[in-house]
Amino acid sequence: MQEFRFEVDEHGGSTVLVDGYPQSYVSLDDPELLVFGYIQHLAAVIDSLPDGPVAVTHVGGAAMTLPRYVQHTRPGSPQIVLEPDASLTEEVRRELPLPRGHRIRVRPQRGREGLAVLRDSSADAVVVDAYADSQVPADLTSEEWFADVARVLRPSGVLVMNTADEPDHRHAARVRAGLARHLPYTAAIAQVDIWKRRRFGNLVLVGSRQPLLLGSIIRSVAKGAFPSTVREGAELTRALGSGRPFTDADAAPSPPPPTPADGWRVR
Repeated sequence: MQEFRFEVDEHGGSTVLVDGYPQSYVSLDDPELLVFGYIQHLAAVIDSLPDGPVAVTHVGGAAMTLPRYVQHTRPGSPQIVLEPDASLTEEVRRELPLPRGHRIRVRPQRGREGLAVLRDSSADAVVVDAYADSQVPADLTSEEWFADVARVLRPSGVLVMNTADEPDHRHAARVRAGLARHLPYTAAIAQVDIWKRRRFGNLVLVGSRQPLLLGSIIRSVAKGAFPSTVREGAELTRALGSGRPFTDADAAPSPPPPTPADGWRVR
């Protein structure tokens, strides 16, 4: 059973820690305050979608930082959150209530199970930010998984996925290869030191059937607090390296992170 706690800072925001690792940061007074770099990258992709409400399916919820952001910036957006840890959801609702008038529906289901029952072409965006034991579950890395994501997305829809990898980027390369089979326009966002292969860290993968609005994404990423770069096409292939797509038969979770005691800068 996962252990979680809430830490309140001097600004009134709360960090949710799961098994000792920071998972989410929420400011009830300022939903646009996105502290973690990878959350800023996920939001940059959502912000590139056309103005107005958007239908978003979130695989992984934790404290629901991004659903709160979408509700604040695009009021009335219908959102589904697939979060299997019902006890965490209950605690979050008690400690960090969702805003009034929201259209956020939380379902206590794992990603594959929950996505499988969603209608075809029902989402403008699918956000994958799911971890179990501090790793992306293996069943969210396979080509078959991305085929189902593509089924749920509308023709102009976008997948945005938070993953983590060692400096060699071998796992991320294989995940991106499976993603590209079904959503061929791909990009990735990461902090500069991660692209330079200096440390373990987060990469945000993006995929769509249609060309991405990279100009908008790049501008949003440039405004972030953490120096980061957006890469696509041949440049992305050079940065990650090539890889054979995972399938359900050989899928692997993302590598485990170093422990805080090892001095790794936590996400």
